[in-house]
Amino acid sequence: MKILEFLMAIFTVLLVSPQAMGQSETMEIKGIYGHPSPLWDAGFQMNELGINAVFVHSGAIDLKMIQRARQEGVKVFAEFATLNGKGYVQDYPDAHAINDKGQPVEQASWFMGVCPTNTSFRAYRFQQLRDLLSQFDLDGIWMDYVHWHAQFEDPEPILPETCFCHDCLEAFSSYSDVKIQGNGTVEQAAWILQHEEEKWRDWRCEVIAQWAREFRSILDELKPGALLGIYHCPWEDHEFDQARQRILGLDYDRLTQIIDVFSPMVYHGRMHRTPEWVKDNILWHGTKLDAQIRQGARLWPIVQAHNDPKIITASEFETVMKGGLAGESSGVMMFTTRALAEDLEKIEVLRKIYTGGK
Repeated sequence: MKILEFLMAIFTVLLVSPQAMGQSETMEIKGIYGHPSPLWDAGFQMNELGINAVFVHSGAIDLKMIQRARQEGVKVFAEFATLNGKGYVQDYPDAHAINDKGQPVEQASWFMGVCPTNTSFRAYRFQQLRDLLSQFDLDGIWMDYVHWHAQFEDPEPILPETCFCHDCLEAFSSYSDVKIQGNGTVEQAAWILQHEEEKWRDWRCEVIAQWAREFRSILDELKPGALLGIYHCPWEDHEFDQARQRILGLDYDRLTQIIDVFSPMVYHGRMHRTPEWVKDNILWHGTKLDAQIRQGARLWPIVQAHNDPKIITASEFETVMKGGLAGESSGVMMFTTRALAEDLEKIEVLRKIYTGGK
């Protein structure tokens, strides 16, 4: 009888354990993305909802917000729009990315990228980061828009070939020891893609990794111990003909040597995926980043609560929140705070997940 009771007890534990449900055993970060004011204005406190971290656009951070967040036991991370050139490229056209037709790229859906090698833009962004870290006591920086000009959040992504400006061509030639053939941008771009594509893709990944290294260096100098995270395209290696690495320039082998936390943007509604896809994707990322996770890297996905381009129901929201905690994930956050505050059912879903159903 005692043996039977013991076996039943083990069976019950397996049924309800996080591992049995494909979820991580520990939840280090219970986050929200966006300024907390919509929840505060609705009368909620972060700690009563189980929230222990807020991820806020750097331009929306102020001392008053940080002080209240600290009082409620909440860590504050800044989202930093790294390679979003909207506004900048209009004022400084030399920072426009150039496509393989020799033309400045068009806006990709709502996103306007920038040439990542542009010296003036790099200095501008790095100074912005220094100013932010000098002004506010933050727990970490999350790099956003960390990719060459493209749009991956739509179901039909926009994936142009860039950047073939003079600076990029010179930098590629020097890095790869390649003498580019052809007269003019169009011929040179065609020659590179036909004869030296592998080196070209490798160099583009190195450019993105170098941005992360610069951020790491500045963070270590001004805020030692703070985390460096990255919001990034969630595609698996094979998707869209390996476009995450081939076009966006996101090479996990390089980035895992620099980044503390990976936050794949598993926006199922925007990308026309099923809610169940989130769990599958995070399980894949856990396998892909397994060696780095065992050495201390973290996986904290960001899931969708925002009702665009479709309504995200409370039931869907629960599915993607739990999916975001699958496998090796040790935290999750949702986009956006306002979308959460406008829906009491979603608030209750989040509260139950973050407080263990209390």
